[in-house]
Amino acid sequence: MVVVDGIVIGPQHCAYDGCTADLANGHGGVFCAFHESAYGESCRVHHCQNIKESDTQVCHQHQQEWSKHKFNQNQKTLSGIKRVLQWPGEQMPWQPNIARDVQAHDVPTPDVQQKNYFSASHFYCVETICAPCGVVIAWTKFDRAESSTNILEFLEAVYPTEDSRPDYVCIDKACMVLRSSISNRSWETWKKTTRFIVDSYHYINHCKTDFLCHKWCNPAPLDGSAPNLVVGATGKNGEVYYKQAFNTQACEQLNAWLGGFESILKRMTPSNFNWFLHTVLFYHTVHVIEKQT
Repeated sequence: MVVVDGIVIGPQHCAYDGCTADLANGHGGVFCAFHESAYGESCRVHHCQNIKESDTQVCHQHQQEWSKHKFNQNQKTLSGIKRVLQWPGEQMPWQPNIARDVQAHDVPTPDVQQKNYFSASHFYCVETICAPCGVVIAWTKFDRAESSTNILEFLEAVYPTEDSRPDYVCIDKACMVLRSSISNRSWETWKKTTRFIVDSYHYINHCKTDFLCHKWCNPAPLDGSAPNLVVGATGKNGEVYYKQAFNTQACEQLNAWLGGFESILKRMTPSNFNWFLHTVLFYHTVHVIEKQT
């Protein structure tokens, strides 16, 4: 078995549509070197061919949009300073009493059309493949979303042949990945070697009326359809009970640890981000293996 999951964290990259290259200027820049040369003097509003005015990033026609953007950025900076100055858990009078709309990694990302190039883009999340013991097998970055298509492409890149593929792939959205695999016909090869299952933490929240999920993605079926996922054990009083054979929370546990590096990772260039993350994951894996020996 391998466990797959993502964490919403990622560095900045070029804001131009479809480009994920490093920024030419990591301190306030929005384009890579190529697109900075091609569009650096143009108005930053989409489809505007005018030359931007001095000391701004837009032409005369779009000055109102630029002023609004600068005002919003100043408000975010002020709010950040106020949060630093307050005590943990303290609710100040100037804070609105509303729930924050935080995008979770296992929620589909809305496809919002970008209207300007005022700010650099971000990679959406880091996706990892772990063994149940915690050893990191592979990782990658997803630019726009943790979609089923991206997950399948990642798995196919790591396991290109049938002989290399695991018996079970455990992921929080296994039923969605399975549906996508059936739709794009990649399931014709995956079904020969692998079964997609939902991790135990997320499975309890999946709809009971979803037949495909509960029939094929159950992490602990008791009908004998997957005897390798459930093993018998004996309690202190001699009673026999069933338990899961694998740790399906390996990636969740890894993500909880990676979250501690978010404040420095999100400020790195993609190349520095890749080097730092690969290094800490390597040392993490060495530590996990040493604990097992």
